[in-house]
Amino acid sequence: MTAAPVITVDGPSGAGKGTLSHMLAERLGWHFLDSGALYRVTGQACLIEGVSWGDEAAVAAVARHLEVSFSAADSGEILVAYKGCDISRDIRTEEGGRGASTVAAIPAVREALLQRQREFRRPPGLVADGRDMGTVVFPDAPLKLFLTASAGERARRRYDQLLAKGENVSLPRLLEDIEERDARDRSRPVAPLLPAEDAVVIDSTAIPVAEVFAMAMREVAAKGLI
Repeated sequence: MTAAPVITVDGPSGAGKGTLSHMLAERLGWHFLDSGALYRVTGQACLIEGVSWGDEAAVAAVARHLEVSFSAADSGEILVAYKGCDISRDIRTEEGGRGASTVAAIPAVREALLQRQREFRRPPGLVADGRDMGTVVFPDAPLKLFLTASAGERARRRYDQLLAKGENVSLPRLLEDIEERDARDRSRPVAPLLPAEDAVVIDSTAIPVAEVFAMAMREVAAKGLI
């Protein structure tokens, strides 16, 4: 690993990791890694290639040869392409989330994507958003944050997001999906979802985004990273 500092932001789906990580990266002028996108792309690539998520060997082969690229749109949105085709919207669906969680439980997939994630670490620094950034990918990160929220609150946030996009969704179904994903992420044998021993845990259930960001920035300052 290089000497570039890393801030890891781990936690369950819907806790606000992406929003917080983007805010930190922009404020600090650092690079940003959405590790979950790599798993979402792997899941979507399997659908494109006709590979079952349950075929562990075939899924691992897809991950090892993943032809993925990231680019920024004029709007600031991060565009994701697989073999040159834009799959940005596809990987952000509920199915995309289920695919990511399913393939992420395969040890060979995690191993295949490990070095690719570490390659994002370069000066002046990196903010890494994921589930095992502080425990596995960047265990020497000087600041590790673990952002969480109740399953009910996370389901409500996702419900509001999908409604705003004009999608027909069921809040009870979203809650069920989130609870199932939490169970998979926490019980997988490799890199289960849990805070690093030295992580700062922030519960965002009843806290506005601005306050969560302020809390995180206080930790950044305390570590001398700004």
